[in-house]
Amino acid sequence: MTLWLSILIFIASCAGLYFAGELVVGALMRTAKFLGWREFVVAFIVIAFAATLPNLFVGITSAINKIPELSFGDVVGGNVIDLTLAVALAALVAKSLPADSRTVQTTSFFTTTIAILPLLLILDGELGRGDGLVLILTFGFYLWWLFSKQERFTKVYNENKIPLSKRLPTLLKDIGKIILGITILILASKGIVESALFFAETFNLSLSLIGILIVSLGNALPETYFAIASARKGQTWMILGDLMGSIIAPATLVLGIVVLICPIQIPDFSPFVIARLFLIISAFFFFIFLRTGKKITRREAIFLLGIYVAFVLSEILINSIRK
Repeated sequence: MTLWLSILIFIASCAGLYFAGELVVGALMRTAKFLGWREFVVAFIVIAFAATLPNLFVGITSAINKIPELSFGDVVGGNVIDLTLAVALAALVAKSLPADSRTVQTTSFFTTTIAILPLLLILDGELGRGDGLVLILTFGFYLWWLFSKQERFTKVYNENKIPLSKRLPTLLKDIGKIILGITILILASKGIVESALFFAETFNLSLSLIGILIVSLGNALPETYFAIASARKGQTWMILGDLMGSIIAPATLVLGIVVLICPIQIPDFSPFVIARLFLIISAFFFFIFLRTGKKITRREAIFLLGIYVAFVLSEILINSIRK
């Protein structure tokens, strides 16, 4: 495989992830509304089970290929992106992100804790199958809490006042789009993993760094686009559900499934030092901003954007020194 062919495959795979994520997200959004769920829950579930699919398929593919550290880097890097770049861009477009709902406030605590949880579990150098079960059970516990009270997620949409017979064809089309999108996600994930392996060997880069900086950015496109699009439409309540779902699901469900297939062993944690530090910093400020003013202002968004820029520059600098 040549360098240019690998670059072309990687770009095409990222575009495939973006297109498939957009396709599946849109279809699941309409399906969730068909079920009568609230905007926050709609956005959370869409991201948790749809926009997270790129992370899941990249993770499963990397685990099958015995390189699960690529998935770990993808999740850690993706969480940093969602807590900084994605939140910042959405807040700048929307001018501010309100978070005064009790459900949002409680979820912000879950989000911060869960973002850091994999880092705590892997302090011994391994994320084993027992840790994977802990992560999956944590995800299940959050879903149980979210759906434990009906008023948290039910809502009557105007679309649901239309007779069921007229809405059913649209539902069937959306199911078809979901199947097509998942198929594209599988193919695109395979392309990402293969090209990432080539880049790591050609440029003498660790798979961890490839996952942290490159794969994570490609996989974060669906939720980032969704957040910005929601901000433009004034659907600010959906943004935090989108972004919190994109943090909670990969850090628990995705990593849990990956390590059940192939445990992650990282005896040398140095490639993750910067990412771990910035993930903790990002989670801390995200939590503080939501809790203090119960919203993220444009000034706070610029601060979060600065954290992301510092994260990327630090990763590049440390990697060049390590060489």
